[in-house]
Amino acid sequence: MQLNDEVELLRKVALFSNIEPAKLKLLAFTSERMNFDAGQSLMRQGDLGNAAYLILSGEADILVDAGGGPVRVASVGRNGFVGEMAVLRDQPRTATVTAVTDVSTLKITKESFFQLIEDSPKIAIELMRILAQRLETTTIDLTGARARLRAAGIDAN
Repeated sequence: MQLNDEVELLRKVALFSNIEPAKLKLLAFTSERMNFDAGQSLMRQGDLGNAAYLILSGEADILVDAGGGPVRVASVGRNGFVGEMAVLRDQPRTATVTAVTDVSTLKITKESFFQLIEDSPKIAIELMRILAQRLETTTIDLTGARARLRAAGIDAN
């Protein structure tokens, strides 16, 4: 894939849509194209987060080990962005991301990601919006799960 094609792919992702073309070109240039076969993990829960991944094609599941085995908490496809939480928090990964189909990604290193945020405050604002949306979705899901547990007569606290 040509550098300009990768820039266009980055531009289609909400997180990067308002970034200047020159900065996107630098990000695409410093990113590594990686492919994963179906069943292969892009990252594993507990590993150190040194990069985030932009899904260019394919689909992956986000799995959390809940003690009784992995639980699928979400799926992500084209233009999805995964792994940024561990990069931002400088903490081990909170989930495993496994390819459901063959997946093509751009691996964005922690250093490149932070440089982009530093150079472009717009990306920090968009990142806050995305994380707030994820928090809202998680809160709604948790509230629903607690209500179902209560309805089943199980203490949800």
